[in-house]
Amino acid sequence: MQTSNHDGDAHAATDEAEWALRVDLAAAYRLVALFGWDDLVFTHLTARIPGPEHRFLINRYGMGFDEITASSLVKIGLDGLPVDEARSDQPIPVNPAGFVIHSAVHAARDDALCVMHTHSLNGIAVSAQRDGVLPISQQSLFVLAALGYHDYEGVALNDEEKPRLVRDLGRNTFLMLRNHGLLTVGASVADAFLAMYIFEAACAIQVRAMAGGGDLLRIPAPILVGIQAQAAQVTRGLGGALAWPSLLRRLQRHNPGYDR
Repeated sequence: MQTSNHDGDAHAATDEAEWALRVDLAAAYRLVALFGWDDLVFTHLTARIPGPEHRFLINRYGMGFDEITASSLVKIGLDGLPVDEARSDQPIPVNPAGFVIHSAVHAARDDALCVMHTHSLNGIAVSAQRDGVLPISQQSLFVLAALGYHDYEGVALNDEEKPRLVRDLGRNTFLMLRNHGLLTVGASVADAFLAMYIFEAACAIQVRAMAGGGDLLRIPAPILVGIQAQAAQVTRGLGGALAWPSLLRRLQRHNPGYDR
């Protein structure tokens, strides 16, 4: 984890484990912008701070993903209120829809340290297709092995939607929000980001394949069996941690400063 070039005061007031999580989450925000998955300021990534309090980090509403820093992330509780707000003399705004979606998942899934939600064009396009993700690429198989679907209920502002979100996600890694976008969870920021990369790639491939106008060749169902074990082999059992250092190096070249 990188911890250099950060705001000294912010780091001094934060324990090392939380600071490392802040750095990774800030990096993920900037990587989402770098890959073109951001929707101005209208989506959100969160990371749960280890401990019994169920507090998690989220972006300040209104900041572009390409300008998020470790110290700018807001710590909120399951009640939606910022923690340690006394450190600022101004109210801290967070996306209310982000709170509803992410608080529901964090409360229900102890293994979901990180939750990522995007409104990418490819993701929304596939979420609007009745058959959802099709088994037409290797990437799609990784998604289909752990995919749920959640029907659109409007902008996620209603707490009554939370149980249905949790039910539809189940124990899956991937959730397609119908007519809305994509959601992934992971035991680390790196895992959730790799899952989102694969999810987005599967959707982009599907959109392009369908635009070609020819008949699509579907991968036979028996090949799906055992795909998760194969995925673990591909990543050497490291999951997102295999690619994460190289992603941070890329980010450092294109948009440094996330670790402040």
